[in-house]
Amino acid sequence: MEFHHLLKRIVQDGNTHAKWLNTLSFMENAGARKISKCEHPVMVTLIQLKHAAEEHRHAYYLKKQIGKIDAELCKTYENKELLAPIATRQYLHSLDIKACRYLQDVFQLTKEELKYAAYLFVTYAIEVRADELYPVYQEILTEESSKIMVKSIILEEEGHLEEMINQLNEFSENWQLHADHILEIEKDLHQQWINAITEEVAQLDYA
Repeated sequence: MEFHHLLKRIVQDGNTHAKWLNTLSFMENAGARKISKCEHPVMVTLIQLKHAAEEHRHAYYLKKQIGKIDAELCKTYENKELLAPIATRQYLHSLDIKACRYLQDVFQLTKEELKYAAYLFVTYAIEVRADELYPVYQEILTEESSKIMVKSIILEEEGHLEEMINQLNEFSENWQLHADHILEIEKDLHQQWINAITEEVAQLDYA
């Protein structure tokens, strides 16, 4: 199922759409928590604080949008309230682990340095993905005349990507070479996630 078609199918069913919003909220929240976990005990930059705060706000905003469908739906992040919960929970976690292994091999970093490098490269990969995903989602929402909007998230994610590139430029002059490798890792994990969601949504047609 092509991504545009998959999202259209999701948005057209209230319960499934609520789970999709909740799944995105879960992932934004997981991203925010990972950013905070990567913080140095004392050397925390303003940009890192800003990113964590904005990702948490995105999680809150997406969760709140569920109320426009049905305020009683998806009140937690329990498995039954997420789409493809196992793949969803594994996505960011697997990306973090695989990226850390690669970065450690390439840069030979201390524990704190590795945390910061992981923050830079993993966040970059996620922002690249967000820059692709949210505009397609907004396009579907507009087509379906939905009350739900993600335009504010799109603008902030674009800003995040620019900020990540600035930080990566300071980290290494060859950052793009390594970022491309992380993007390949993310691409495989993202495809696994989308495949799991597609399989779950396809089952609805036979329910």
